[in-house]
Amino acid sequence: MNGEFAISWTLTRATALRVLAQLRHDPRTVAMMLAVPSVLMILLRYVLNNPVALDRFAPVYIGVFPFVIMFIVAAITTQRERARGTLERLMAMPLGKLDLLAGYAIAFGLVACVQVTVVLVISLTWLGVSTPGSAVPMAVIAVLDAVLGMSLGLFASAFARSEFQAVQFMPALVLPQALLCGLVVARSAMTPVLRWLSDVLPLSYAVDAMQRIGASAAWSAAVSADVAVILAFTAVALVGGALTLRRRTR
Repeated sequence: MNGEFAISWTLTRATALRVLAQLRHDPRTVAMMLAVPSVLMILLRYVLNNPVALDRFAPVYIGVFPFVIMFIVAAITTQRERARGTLERLMAMPLGKLDLLAGYAIAFGLVACVQVTVVLVISLTWLGVSTPGSAVPMAVIAVLDAVLGMSLGLFASAFARSEFQAVQFMPALVLPQALLCGLVVARSAMTPVLRWLSDVLPLSYAVDAMQRIGASAAWSAAVSADVAVILAFTAVALVGGALTLRRRTR
C-alpha cells in the first residue's frame, strides 16, 4: 500500500488550497454553490406563503438544498478532473489517496460553511424564519449535510465517464433519497419495506436531525445519533472514493 491510505497534513492542505484556487477562477460554480440554495429558500418562502408552515419546513430544506448542490458540484468537478487527467497526474506524485480526498473535503467543507451562512442569514432575516433556540446547531448540521452531499458526489463521480453522466447520478441517487427521507411522507407512516430503505439512506438522518433541531432548542441524544450516522456515511463515501482512484487509467 506504501502509505496510500495514510494522511499527510502538508499534502492535504496543498490539495485543499489548489481546489479553492480553482474555484476562485470558476465564478459560475461559486455562484451555483452560494446563490442557488438561497434562491431556492426564497422560492420556498413564497410558495408556502405561510409563516407557520415556513417555520416547520424551512429547517429541513436549509439542510437539503446545500446537500443537493454540493453533490452536483462535487460530482461534476471531480469527474472533470478525472477526464482531463488532472487526478492521474496528481496520483503520479507522492500524494496519498486520502490526502487527495481529504483535501477536496476540506475545500468544499469551507465553501459549505459560507454557503450555509448565506442561507441562514437570508432565512432568519429577510424570510423571517424563526428557530426555537440558537441558530448555531442548525448551522452545524446544515454544514454536515452539505459535506455529506459533497462526499457522495465524490464517490459517485468514480462511476461516470463524462460530466453529463455525473449529472445523471442526481436523479439516480439523490431523488430517491428525497422521496424516502421524510420530506413527502413521515417515515413512520411508510410501509415496512420503504421504511427499511429509508433507514439505510444517509439523507434520512440529515432530515431527522434538522427536524429535531427545528422543533426543539435542545441538542438531544437523538440528534447526536443522527450526526454520528451522517459522519459515518461521509467517512465511508470518502474512503470509497479513495478506493476508486487509480495511479494509472490504462
